[in-house]
Amino acid sequence: MESGIGRVAPLEAVLFDIDGTMAISDPFHHRATSEMLLKVGYNNGVPITPEFGMAHMAGRSNDQIGRFLFPDWDQARLDAFFAEKEALFARYAGEGLREIAGLTALCRWADERGLKRAAVTNAPRANADLMISILGLSDFFQLVVTAEECERFKPFPDPYLRALELLGVSPEHAVVFEDSTTGVQAGVAAGMPVVAIAEESREGKLLAVGATLVIRDYEDPKLWAALDKLDIAKPEAAAEANGTHTQL
Repeated sequence: MESGIGRVAPLEAVLFDIDGTMAISDPFHHRATSEMLLKVGYNNGVPITPEFGMAHMAGRSNDQIGRFLFPDWDQARLDAFFAEKEALFARYAGEGLREIAGLTALCRWADERGLKRAAVTNAPRANADLMISILGLSDFFQLVVTAEECERFKPFPDPYLRALELLGVSPEHAVVFEDSTTGVQAGVAAGMPVVAIAEESREGKLLAVGATLVIRDYEDPKLWAALDKLDIAKPEAAAEANGTHTQL
């Protein structure tokens, strides 16, 4: 039985996280969050490190982050904090947000094959729409599912299951692209193979939570080798669905 992404042939949909998966956004989030935390005196004024952000914030919703950072704050105070943080992020991202290398080529590949596509994120709607717009992909995605629309956030499967339902696609014929442990867990829980974007130092952690394939970016030869296999497998899968088989 195929255990890689080849098991989804024929592929019908691609689902992407946004932060860290489509865009190099972590530096802007770190800068905005660090400024806000210094403003409120978090950690006695000692700045947080990028490693702290990766461990406790990457892939999580503002609600989840807020409960971790400020367990004693009420919702109104948390909302005000994150509204200001997101405004800072929007300003910084607008000055230099860039795509993960090879993203444009992968989007073209998906478009040429008529695949359905969705962006699925724990980020707020305004944040998600901003990044997609900066990347020039507003017309590429048929839908965007955000944490605000689901009862449970990633690592629960709810956001991905909602995207599949709205696209009218089975998890057996879709692939997820992610970069965080929470995102990988969500995609796996939704029944899909997950391709994770990460540096080599994080590969083991992402494989441990269920990633099917870990790549450095969308130019990674490992990704394109897997996609080539999907293209080869597609005619055979279609034949099986129709009750016929290609004779070799």
